[in-house]
Amino acid sequence: MRLPVMPPVQPMLAKSVKGIPDPTKFGGLAFEPKWDGFRCIVFRDGDEVELASRNTKPLTRYFPEVVAAMLEGLPHRCVLDGELFVAVGDRLEFERLQERIHPADSRVRMLAEATPAGFVAFDLLALGDESLMAEPFAVRRQRLEAALDGVRPPLHLTRITTDAAEAGDWFERFEGAGLDGVVAKPMSAPYQPNTRTMLKIKHERTADVVLAGYRLHKTSTEANPLLGSLLLGLYDDQGRLQHVGVSASFTAKRRAELVEELQPLRAEELSEHPWGEWSEWAVANPDRVPGTQSRWSAGKDLSFVPLRPERVLEVGYDHMEGSRFRHTAQFKRWRPDRDPHSCGYEQLEEPVSYDLAAVLGGQD
Repeated sequence: MRLPVMPPVQPMLAKSVKGIPDPTKFGGLAFEPKWDGFRCIVFRDGDEVELASRNTKPLTRYFPEVVAAMLEGLPHRCVLDGELFVAVGDRLEFERLQERIHPADSRVRMLAEATPAGFVAFDLLALGDESLMAEPFAVRRQRLEAALDGVRPPLHLTRITTDAAEAGDWFERFEGAGLDGVVAKPMSAPYQPNTRTMLKIKHERTADVVLAGYRLHKTSTEANPLLGSLLLGLYDDQGRLQHVGVSASFTAKRRAELVEELQPLRAEELSEHPWGEWSEWAVANPDRVPGTQSRWSAGKDLSFVPLRPERVLEVGYDHMEGSRFRHTAQFKRWRPDRDPHSCGYEQLEEPVSYDLAAVLGGQD
C-alpha cells in the first residue's frame, strides 16, 4: 500500500461545548450528526483496504462485508475518516457493534451476515496521489461529495448543514435514531490528527438513581482503600433493582473519603442484596449485573462491595442504551430527600423517535 497519507493516522477530535455554537464566531461552521459507533480511518489502495480504529488498531478483519462494499464503491485510491455502525431496525445499536470484535473468524463471518455493519464517511484525507489534509474543511467536504457521488448502502455520506437552526433541530430529533448529538467543524480548518479542532454538542440529562454498591480503584490497597466507581440502579415496573451504570470521576482525596463515608451502608451478606442472586453466574446476565463475567471482562476483577440500597444520588447522563446509561454517569449531588423505591425508569426522558434510514439518506 502506497498512499499520500499512510497509516497510522490518529483522527481529528472534538471538544465538548454547551449548546449549538454561533457559526459567525468561528468564521463559519458545518454541522453534522454525531454518530454512535467506532471511529474509523479507511485506507484504500487498489485491491487493498485497511480499517483503523481511533487508537490506530486494525479493524479490517472484523468487518469483511464493509471491506467488500468499499472495494466496490469507493474511489480506487483514497483515505477517508468516518464511523462504523450497526443498525437494528431504525436505530443504531452500539452493543451489537461491540459484538463484532471477536477472535474467531467463523463468528466474525456469522455476525457479518446476522448484524451487518455500515460505514458513514465525513471527511476525505487523500484522493489519488493528493493529500488533502492541509486543505480547509470546506474544500475537503466538496471533494468528498464528488468522490462519493452515487455511493450506496452500506456506505453512506453524512448529512451536513451550515444552518445553526437546522443543526439544533437535528440535535432534538435525531436522538431517536440512536445518534449521539451534533458535531460542528470550522469550515476553514485543515485536518489536524489527534487535535480537538471540532466541537461536539451532546445530550445531557439528570436522573435520581439508587446507590447499590461500589468497586475499588485499581490503585487501591488494604492500607489505603480508594473507591473506583459507584454502582447505580433503578427500579423497574416489577420492583426489581436493575443495574443501570456507574459513576466514576472522583479525585484521589474524594475516593478515600467515599470508602469511609459508605462503610455504614455495607450489606452483611451478598445473598441479601438485590443483585446477590447473580453472584455465582459464570457469564454476564442480560442486565450486566456487577460481579458477573463475560468474554469482554475475562480475567478482570469484577467483584464489588454491596451496599444496602438506601441512598439516592443525582447523576448527569447523555443517553440510554436499552435499560442502561450508554456512558459513565457524572455525579451531581446526594439526594437525601428521595425515597430509593421512587427512583424508577419513568423519570427518564424519552427521545423523539426518528427513522435512521431518513438520517442516512438525508431526507426529512
